[in-house]
Amino acid sequence: MSRIVLGGSQSGVGKTTISLGIMAALKKRGLNVQSFKVGPDYIDPAFHTFVTGNKSRNLDSFMLEEDKILDIFCKNSYDKDINIIEGVMGLYDGFGTKKDCGSTAHISKITKSPVILIINGKGMSSSGAALVLGYKMYDEDVNIKGVIINNVSNEVHYNLLRESIERDTNIKCVGYLKPNDNISLESRHLGLVPSVEVQNLRNKIEEIGEMVSETIDLDEIIRISKSAPKIDYVPKRREKIDTVNIAVAMDKAFNFYYQENLELLEELGANLIYFSPLKDEGLPENIDGLYLGGGFPEVFGKELEENESMRKSILDCIENGLPTYAECGGFMYLCNEIENLAKDTYKMVGLYDTRAKMTKRLQRFGYVHVNMVEDCIIGNEGQRFKAHEFHRSIIEEKDEFHYVYKVDKYRNERKIKSWKCGLKKYNAFGAYGHIHFYTNEEIPKNFMKNCIRYKKGE
Repeated sequence: MSRIVLGGSQSGVGKTTISLGIMAALKKRGLNVQSFKVGPDYIDPAFHTFVTGNKSRNLDSFMLEEDKILDIFCKNSYDKDINIIEGVMGLYDGFGTKKDCGSTAHISKITKSPVILIINGKGMSSSGAALVLGYKMYDEDVNIKGVIINNVSNEVHYNLLRESIERDTNIKCVGYLKPNDNISLESRHLGLVPSVEVQNLRNKIEEIGEMVSETIDLDEIIRISKSAPKIDYVPKRREKIDTVNIAVAMDKAFNFYYQENLELLEELGANLIYFSPLKDEGLPENIDGLYLGGGFPEVFGKELEENESMRKSILDCIENGLPTYAECGGFMYLCNEIENLAKDTYKMVGLYDTRAKMTKRLQRFGYVHVNMVEDCIIGNEGQRFKAHEFHRSIIEEKDEFHYVYKVDKYRNERKIKSWKCGLKKYNAFGAYGHIHFYTNEEIPKNFMKNCIRYKKGE
């Protein structure tokens, strides 16, 4: 399994742009490229998938045990020409200050992958060597095999950096990228604008790929990828529970799903039927469950409100007992209304008697531990699991709410915050936390079992 990790010295160094460019350039050579993303990210993997044509996967060493990470990696990488793992934040940044928890470096060690470090060369020459040397020495179990330098003014500048880095760190520089406003990817309140919304994305990716081909040594990247040692791991097989039909919201408003969540449901026996809350008149027929993922319903509030038949279809089905699981944006959609940053208010499904309001700052951001204090369709009282929250909205509290989750946030080993979340009504459940189903496989099994009971009329 030829593989590399593209890790950055810090956030904003250009990892995603360079990663997409390398993927595009290698695919243009005719290679079958598989991508992975470190951490709890939905947007970057969608760009990866657009470029490579293969579904990108998340590798998260906070939420998942090492065997689950290897399971995801091995079953998707073994038959590919090259596997590219894009890092998160800086190379060693993860959960708190723990060295091996949630970081790109930790994933590189679990997957035994060589690392190419991406640094920002702007305003530097020999100082670049000191930077790279620090990353090399911080954890010598991390196999840094190459350096890419971003924001280089010209080839002369690159050669100054390259000379000192290669001389003083014994790590090879494999190329550089010059600044180019044409290839920048637009951002908004939760990161990059998703790939499904980017105009002329194909042209932009082609330009990034051409730039990479001109100034980055792709042959050396392939050579480094082939230096990765063998991994001895056999992916797990899961037994089918029963056959059910589960409708999954998938459009510009709702597209935040871990690919493993969808595939795990399929392994357990689910037939996934995709639909659009924006465009379709109602839910698909003959369904036994509903999965509403995250996304940007606040951006598409007007269109969601205008599709009254869909909103009524969802509410009618839930009131008739349809098992429904909703995360973050899907949870917001099940409320009475969504209020955006401009204070415009739009009607939503109306299951939960509350309003989801956008705010100007992040309300919750980061990894959390969830304790279930009541039974619901995905679990039972006393169940614990890890999750991730990342949202700027809040819901208006009401005295009659009975929350299913008690959420704890830790910094290293110390609990720093706790709050309640998660509302159930009929056979539906919605919460802000994003769950990777591999963190606790009882969660999708419980959801499936509820869908089976609904199908049987129990």
